[in-house]
Formats: sequence, structure tokens, C-alpha cells
Amino acid sequence: MPARNTLKVDVAPYGGEEALAHLRRADPVLGKLIQKVGPFTLRPDRPSHPFQSLATSILYQQLNGRAAATIVRRFVEAHGERGRFPRPERVAKATAAALRACGISANKGLALQDLARRTLKGEVPQFRALARMEDAAIVERLTEVRGIGPWTVEMLLLFRMGRPDVFPVTDFGVRKGFAIAFGLKEMPSPKELAAHGERWRPWRSMASWYLWRANDLVTEAGETWP
Repeated sequence: MPARNTLKVDVAPYGGEEALAHLRRADPVLGKLIQKVGPFTLRPDRPSHPFQSLATSILYQQLNGRAAATIVRRFVEAHGERGRFPRPERVAKATAAALRACGISANKGLALQDLARRTLKGEVPQFRALARMEDAAIVERLTEVRGIGPWTVEMLLLFRMGRPDVFPVTDFGVRKGFAIAFGLKEMPSPKELAAHGERWRPWRSMASWYLWRANDLVTEAGETWP
């Protein structure tokens, strides 16, 4: 589950008070969750190039946070320069054995190198170019990379680019948070969640963040809902 991000920026992303007001009007249950959680603190945290975000997402796939963080650290130490995230040139030339030595599986190594080569060819645009593209076009472009699916791109759109209407309906934390907030015994299917979320347009990124926070109310604070 993505962690809180309180990096300050000059403008309020994701819709600000306008979005909050819309969500409260459109869905009283979500409105209660918003009141319970408190202020919306998510701010986009954008690295210098999407390569870093996407490479990190590949390394985190199917691992718990601590194990993935260890692999990322080893990857940076082995292939980066002066503690900086490895450049695509270095990754593209890395041997399979060198990547395995960092704890990176064969499939993830192939995905990283495909991402690196596509980045060097210009097939993975910089953030300035991505900013001119629609969400769906970004998903279509980046999922051409081996090992990158829609969820990975949605995380880029939401947490790195600050797009206001991203709704990752396959995300476990979002589905579980919805079940907590709406008092369901079982998590909704992605299709059910997508249908309900239509009322939250065009501010579904903010709704997603509050659903993630619903999990915190139960797992971190030990509280019950509502």
C-alpha cells in the first residue's frame, strides 16, 4: 500500500477543496471517511525521469516493502553513481549475473533492461512530454514495456504526476479500504468498484487516497469503522 507523502508544493494538486466538496456531495459515506481521516496530504513526488519510478515499481512487484527496499538499495549501490539511481545506460549494459547479485529475479532483470533500452530510444517520454498526454495514452504507451502493467502506470500517474482522476480498481488496498468504509464483508470486484466510483469523477485520485487511509484506521490505529 502506498505510504503517505507530505512533500510540499506551491499549488494544491488533485483538485484541492473543490474536489473535497464534490466528493462529500456525491457520496455521503465517503464524506464520513474524509471527515474521519482528516486533511488530504498527498503531494506528487516526481523524480527526474519516469525511468526511476517505473524501475522502482518493477523491483517492488510481488515483494513486501522491506525486501524490495533492500533490493533497490543493492541495485543503486551496484549500478548507480555516488548514491544516485542507476542511469538507463548502465542498466541496459548490466549482465544478468550482476543483476541477480542484487537479488533481482531473471524476469525482473529482463523487464528492467527492456525499460532501459526503450528509455534510451525515447520510447519512454520524460515527464514534460508525458504532461501533454492523456492518462489513457500514457497507460497505452508505458504498458508496452515488459513487466509494466496498468497498475504500475496508474501509480506513476497518481503519485508522481499528480493526475486528479486516477482510480486503480485492481489495487488491493483500494478495494479493502472501500469494504472497510462501506461496511462490506467482502471486497468489491474491480468492476463493482469502477461502477461505484463513477460518481467521484473527475476527482477519483483523491477518493483513492482516502480509501487507502481507511486501511490505516484499522491496521495502524487499531480503530474500528465507522
